[in-house]
Amino acid sequence: MNTYLYLFLNLGSLSIPLLYSIFEKKFHFIQYFKAACFSILTVAVPFLIWDALFTKMGVWGFNPDYHLSVMALNVPIEEWLFFFCIPYACLFTYEVIRYYLPNFKLSKAGAVLVCVLLLILTSTLLVFNFGKWYTSVNFIFFIILILYGLKNHLETLQSYLPVFAIILIPFFLVNGVLTGSFIESPIVWYDDTENLGFRLFTIPFEDVFYAFNLLFLVQLVFNFFKIKYHAK
Repeated sequence: MNTYLYLFLNLGSLSIPLLYSIFEKKFHFIQYFKAACFSILTVAVPFLIWDALFTKMGVWGFNPDYHLSVMALNVPIEEWLFFFCIPYACLFTYEVIRYYLPNFKLSKAGAVLVCVLLLILTSTLLVFNFGKWYTSVNFIFFIILILYGLKNHLETLQSYLPVFAIILIPFFLVNGVLTGSFIESPIVWYDDTENLGFRLFTIPFEDVFYAFNLLFLVQLVFNFFKIKYHAK
C-alpha cells in the first residue's frame, strides 16, 4: 500500500476540484478546462526539466518505497502527475474564491508592501546563501516573477496573494506528507547542503516560494488563455 501513497496524494488532491468543476453548474469551471490544461502543460514542461536536473544532481530525490516503478527521466510518474494535479486544484481554488468573493483582495499599497517585504527577505537570504542550488535557483526565479508581477500584473497579485495564503493550508498537509510528516520516512528527500537547512515542520523553507513560483505562473498563463478562448 505504501507504494501507492504518492499516487493517492495526487489523485486525492485532484478529485474534489475536478468533480466540482464538472457538476457545479453556477460557476462551472469545466468551461475553462481547455485553458487550464494548456496553462498547466505550458508551465509543467520547464518545471519538469528543472525537477529532472535537480534529481540527477542529487539536490532532491524520491523514496522508492512510496512510488511506483514507472520512471521518466529518472523521475517517478507520480512526480509528473504532481505538476498537473496540484496546479489544477490550486487554479480551481483561486478561480472559485474570485468568483464567490470578488472583493477578497489586498489594496494596491498592501500588495506592493507584501511583495517588497518578500523581495527583501529572499534577496537577503540569496546573498548569504548563493551557490546552494535550491535556494539560489528558487529565489532568483521568485524575485524575477515578483518584479514582473509588480510591473505588469499588480491587480492579479492583489487577489492572488491572500488566496495563496489559503492555498498554503492544504499545501502544508500534502507537502508535509511528501517530506516525511506522519510517515516513517519522506517520499521526497532533500540534500540540505543545497538549501537553507531550515524547515517548516518537515518542509524545506524554499518549498513555499517554489509553490508560489509554480502556481502563480500557472495563474498568469491561465489568465491569458482564458481571455483568448473565452473571446472565441
